[in-house]
Amino acid sequence: MENEENTLIAVRREKRDQLLAQGAQPYGGRFEVTDTLAGVRAGFLEGTTVRTAGRITAHRDMGKSHFLDLSDLNARMQIFVHQKEVGEQGWAAFQLLDLGDILGVEGECFTTKTGEPTLRVKSLQVLSKSLRPPPAKWHGLGDVETRYRQRYLDLSANPESRAVFLQRIRIVRGIRRYLEDRGFLEVETPMMQAVAGGAAARPFQTRHNALGIDLFLRIAPELYLKRLLVGGFDRVFELNRNFRNEGISRRHNPEFTMLEVYWAYADFEAMADLVEDMICGLAMDLHGKLRLEHPSSVEGAPPRVIDLSRPWRRARYHDLIRGVDAGWFECSIDDKRARCAELGVEISPGMEDFEITQQVFEKCIEEKTMDPLFVTHLPKELVPLAKQNADDPDLVDVYELIINGQEISPGYSELNDPVVQRERLEHQAGEETQKIDEDFLTALEHGMPPAGGIGVGIDRLVMLLTGAESIRDVILFPLLKPRV
Repeated sequence: MENEENTLIAVRREKRDQLLAQGAQPYGGRFEVTDTLAGVRAGFLEGTTVRTAGRITAHRDMGKSHFLDLSDLNARMQIFVHQKEVGEQGWAAFQLLDLGDILGVEGECFTTKTGEPTLRVKSLQVLSKSLRPPPAKWHGLGDVETRYRQRYLDLSANPESRAVFLQRIRIVRGIRRYLEDRGFLEVETPMMQAVAGGAAARPFQTRHNALGIDLFLRIAPELYLKRLLVGGFDRVFELNRNFRNEGISRRHNPEFTMLEVYWAYADFEAMADLVEDMICGLAMDLHGKLRLEHPSSVEGAPPRVIDLSRPWRRARYHDLIRGVDAGWFECSIDDKRARCAELGVEISPGMEDFEITQQVFEKCIEEKTMDPLFVTHLPKELVPLAKQNADDPDLVDVYELIINGQEISPGYSELNDPVVQRERLEHQAGEETQKIDEDFLTALEHGMPPAGGIGVGIDRLVMLLTGAESIRDVILFPLLKPRV
């Protein structure tokens, strides 16, 4: 296979050299187009002269007459090339073309006897000579590893992949529009931070040589966005890239995209209303309905339906755990460990009581929840940056939005008491007090208004709205181990 590919590459290189010898420019520069391929098809009018360009994805040879398909991101257009129409020089260049080459053409619109809108080419210009053959003759790129490593081939060969990423662009655009229409300001905060705060995660570390200091790629923008609340920015959001030096899985990539939103004078319930309204709006914009169909993991089985119909269910964390085991919170920690073994929940010996309970939640509730569920009032140990509940100080006023068996969004009534915030961060840091962001605590001491905040995992949201089964299918260039 490798020898065959090398032979094909050698042939294409020879054609490149022949084009140069003819005086052609096989990597031509500017080419004025009157419309894209999609635009030509949409405004197709017989007899109209147009200039357009695209990649050759099909070629039907009829001797002196040839039918080719030009394709781009959004459309395919048939073109007709005849020796008499393109002249001697054009014909010489045409004979050196291959599938995968990028071609600029000028011609006249006409309809074939079979009713296919077509462009009769009057002149052509080679814009890029492809030296490597396209995958699977453009009938699709099936090898998953190649799709991720060479995304450009995946996008060229697989319309389904192109559709997912076009939908992702549409989703992100819709999020911006939704928030801006409600008075939220988009801001940017540092991606390199002296203290990695805002979440419990292992950061990537780097070094700034000029300043002689260690820095961390951010694990979350939260603490900087809250500084802006202190500064009087009452409604802010950031679509940001976060980095966490942790494992890779179907739902995790070390570099990922998050939306974080902060709203002064709101609380976690207002944020739940906002995220529910936003996601439903995105689903309607994308699909025109709130019932989403995801392919089943079982071959031949009907698709799995996720119903986003409103209102979304809300339930307290403790009530959900009691639904798994009615007497859970009255048990000793040893009894809980024994119960985990019966439930098939894996725990480690050093886990604290709240961590064991959280493992039960993730295994027995989160993974089995398909339709939207706001899980509210979590134990304070799980969310050190959220405000404690007025009626039960062991709980915090938060939600976790679960859809499709995974967390899509957390939302808080933000903790704005600097004394309590220091105590919570010190407890989380333990002996590693250098991990506490003192500048953030100083900002809180100047007074931060009560506020609601949310995070939304954009990659997971795109998976939900497009039916993608792996996070790698919604990230253009996911992190992969280099080939040896």
